[in-house]
Amino acid sequence: MSLAPRAVLVHRRTELTELLARHGTLGQAEFFLATRGRSLDDVVEQDAAVRRALAEVSAAVPWDWRRGSVERADLARFLFTPEDVVLVVGQDGLVANVAKYLTGQPVVGITPGSPGVLVRHPASATPDLVRSLDSVERRTMVRLSADDGQTLLALNEIYLGHPGHQTARYRLGPERQASSGILVGTGTGATGWCRSVWQERHSALRLPAAGERRLVWFVREAWPSPDTGTSLTEGELTTAPLTVTVESDHLTAFGDGLESDAVTLTRGQSVTFRPAERAFHLVR
Repeated sequence: MSLAPRAVLVHRRTELTELLARHGTLGQAEFFLATRGRSLDDVVEQDAAVRRALAEVSAAVPWDWRRGSVERADLARFLFTPEDVVLVVGQDGLVANVAKYLTGQPVVGITPGSPGVLVRHPASATPDLVRSLDSVERRTMVRLSADDGQTLLALNEIYLGHPGHQTARYRLGPERQASSGILVGTGTGATGWCRSVWQERHSALRLPAAGERRLVWFVREAWPSPDTGTSLTEGELTTAPLTVTVESDHLTAFGDGLESDAVTLTRGQSVTFRPAERAFHLVR
């Protein structure tokens, strides 16, 4: 007998919850916000909108499904199973945060406010969405593999650079470089950080589509010196990987902005970037 699906509700603490944890009372939170020209009413309304969306999504889960819930801070300790249907209530970044922990489970993006790229649907659409789980977008992810077995997956992009945002030194193919780091992104990431770099430098590269099995990479602020070059600053990845050899004492790599979940690399180590075999499944 197969197990019933499990609806896993993914959310993060609201700003109001974090303010109360830090300041203790609504009055102190209100005073803190006022010193920054902000109103407590706006924060309370945002909190109420999230709570309404969470309640509506939870009520829409079929009665015979199993249920689970996890906050963003606990994602690394949560055990997802093959039968899970992941219901993300929040902003686009929360969808990216959960992507690396999944192995093909369908993900429904629900917004408590304005729609985004990944959280397109209002909570009221949940009943229809959980009945159309076969209608998914397969989105390409990026994978970093280090020569010591460490790996990293990301839905938007992986950044490799110095942990203190100082000069990163490495060998990129045949060229030694000194720069602010390397950014390797997907079609999903092409709407964010990668697009910012691409646009600023007026790059002629074609950014990938979300489902396209192609990545783009950019070297950030490379500069020349007697022993470092700048001839390799952007490109694309399809089948052949991008290989980087560390020449700083320490470099770090993290995905989708999560610096707390990073891979640490030391001098002489090599890493490769390539499109991940695992795809992210976003319910339409």
